[in-house]
Amino acid sequence: MIPKIHPTFKLNSHSLDHEGVMTVAYSYVKEGEEWEKQVGEFLLSWLDNFDVVTVKTSGSTGVPKEYKLDKQHMLNSAVMTGNRFDIGAERDVLCCLSLSYIAGKMMLVRAMTLGWHIDLVKPSTTPLKKVEKRYDFTAMSPLQLSKSLDHIHKVRKVIIGGGAVSQGLIDQLNGKHTQVFHTYGMTETASHIAVRQLYPTYEENYSVVENVTIDKDKEGKLVVHAPDFARTSLITNDLVDLVNKNEFKILGRVDDVINTGSVKVHPSQVEQKLSIHILEPFFLSAREDEELGQKVILVIQGEQRDLKSAFKKLDKFEVPKEIYFLKEFALTHTGKIDKRVVLEKLFSDNR
Repeated sequence: MIPKIHPTFKLNSHSLDHEGVMTVAYSYVKEGEEWEKQVGEFLLSWLDNFDVVTVKTSGSTGVPKEYKLDKQHMLNSAVMTGNRFDIGAERDVLCCLSLSYIAGKMMLVRAMTLGWHIDLVKPSTTPLKKVEKRYDFTAMSPLQLSKSLDHIHKVRKVIIGGGAVSQGLIDQLNGKHTQVFHTYGMTETASHIAVRQLYPTYEENYSVVENVTIDKDKEGKLVVHAPDFARTSLITNDLVDLVNKNEFKILGRVDDVINTGSVKVHPSQVEQKLSIHILEPFFLSAREDEELGQKVILVIQGEQRDLKSAFKKLDKFEVPKEIYFLKEFALTHTGKIDKRVVLEKLFSDNR
């Protein structure tokens, strides 16, 4: 299928129909910078006569994989996002994410499908620093949000995906004139299938979008039924508490659970408690321990310091047995902490 271009669609202030988009795409591929070539390559694949688009998973929870998404599912997702956040035709939106992955691709799909006026900027940790107008909508990573607090007023609504958002970061949104939402989704569902608001109203639980239903398997993992966005039901690796038929709370990933002294510790829950006291990037992990089986460790990007006060509200088995300070964390292509690489380097250096 060849998707239609909405008549009010604009790219970088230029009104473009199908032929115009193809011309821009070829230009990007031939003459653009690396990030622009990614834009051009995606536009060409989006407007070809095949029914699927090949996308890559982010690699934050394993080796990046290729996945074929139905264009119709991506179109359905675009319409859903427009309705969910009330972003209709001729709105000014910003794309500041890499087109290598689904989040960036979907910003362009939404714009072409819904008739947005979209501006593209080179992906960076500070995408709002040089923009000179106020946008109605954008999508960012948690890292981009944390680095853009002084300029976040330049966007009315922001969706954050691709990782946890710390309590400390949420607190820093106080007084900002921007609505911020945290989304839950995956490459296989063509972007998000659930949303919670972070600011100005704080919602602890995610609410599923229209035509999505949820349950959990025997292990407590979230199961997503989203026929508008995916070919089959998906069993995730996220352990959840189902609040009701439409809401859920994430407890952590099944492959992240630390079994220490026969007590199960969910790193994401402990990280949320610590995020009030630790503003630098950090994460919890585990190491083998003869007595406990596994012991909790804390890895922080920053200078060494005393953290005893940060552990006061942690349960006995949640308190890290070892703390490591590193100058810099390795990141995935989507700006998430690459825990696997960080840990491999840390413990190879400490042998």
